[in-house]
Amino acid sequence: MNGLRIPPGIRIFNSIKDFRQWRRQILLDRQTLGYVPTMGALHRGHLSLVSAAKDACDHVALTIFVNPAQFAPNEDLGTYPRTLQADIDALAQHFDHATVLVPQVKEMYPSGIEPDVSKQVGAFVEVKGFSHQLEGTTRPHFFRGVATVVSKFLNIVEPEEVFFGQKDVQQCIVIQRMIRDMHFNVKMNICPTVRESDGLAMSSRNTYLTSIQRKYALVLYNALELMKEMYENTTKHAPTLIGAATEFIHKTQQEAQTECEIKLDYLSIASPSNLCEVTGDIKDGCIMSGAVYVGKTRLIDNFMVDVKL
Repeated sequence: MNGLRIPPGIRIFNSIKDFRQWRRQILLDRQTLGYVPTMGALHRGHLSLVSAAKDACDHVALTIFVNPAQFAPNEDLGTYPRTLQADIDALAQHFDHATVLVPQVKEMYPSGIEPDVSKQVGAFVEVKGFSHQLEGTTRPHFFRGVATVVSKFLNIVEPEEVFFGQKDVQQCIVIQRMIRDMHFNVKMNICPTVRESDGLAMSSRNTYLTSIQRKYALVLYNALELMKEMYENTTKHAPTLIGAATEFIHKTQQEAQTECEIKLDYLSIASPSNLCEVTGDIKDGCIMSGAVYVGKTRLIDNFMVDVKL
C-alpha cells in the first residue's frame, strides 16, 4: 500500500495478526463490533451498511478484498474495479472513524488459489441446496467462493453482527444458512437495496456501463416492477408473470438493438424457504429476481414480495 494516503479517523490493516490484536482490545473493553464485508469500489449501498453497523455496534470494521475464489476463469477478476484510495476517502467523508482490513491473497489462501476449481487445494465451504440455482446456474462455483471467504472473515473478524445488502439476495440466503449450520456466533442483518434515483440497484459493476448502456440498464428493474404490479393487481400465477416480464425484456432488446446488446440470463419467482421455482400460483410470498447483460455488464436485481428474510 505504498503511496496510500490514510485520512484522519481511518485505520488500515494489511495483516490478519495485527487486525486481531486490535479486535482483541475491543473485546477486552467489552465493546461490540459490526462487520461489513466488501470487494471495494464502495458506493452508497456499501455506506448504508456501514451506517447500519455503526448504529448497532460500538465499532465498525470493513474488509476490502477482491476474492479470486468467486470468479470463474472467464470472468472479470482482472478488471474488477480496485479503488482503495477512493474507498477510504469515502469512508472518511461520511464517518468519523472506521477500521479496514485489506488482506493479501496469499494470506487469505495460504494453500494458493487456482481459478480452475478442479485444481484448487485447501479448505473450502459449500452450502448445498441453495447454491446451484438462480445465480448458481450460470456461475456454478460462485457461492462456494463466497461461502469460503465469508467464513474465513467471520473467523478473523469475530464480529457480534454482520451486515449484507438485499441486492445479493441469494448470497444473503446462502450466508444465513451457513451461519446457522456452522454455528457462527454472529447476528446477520440484511439491509434494503440502495438504488439510484431512477431505481437502478447500486453495484460496483455499474461503472462498466457506457452512457448509452446506462439508458437501458433499467430493463431488469422495470421487468421486475411489471411482475410485482401484475401480482398485486391482476394475477398471482408465476408462469404468467415470468412470461410477461420476458416479453417486456425481449421488446426492449428490439428497441435497443442498434445501440447496445441486451441479453436475458434468467428470470425467477422462487420460494424464499428453499429457492425452488414457484410453478403455479404464489401463495406465501416469493423472491422475484433476475439477471441481464447490458453490453458486457451483468446486472442483477430482486424484489422480496410479501415476505421478509
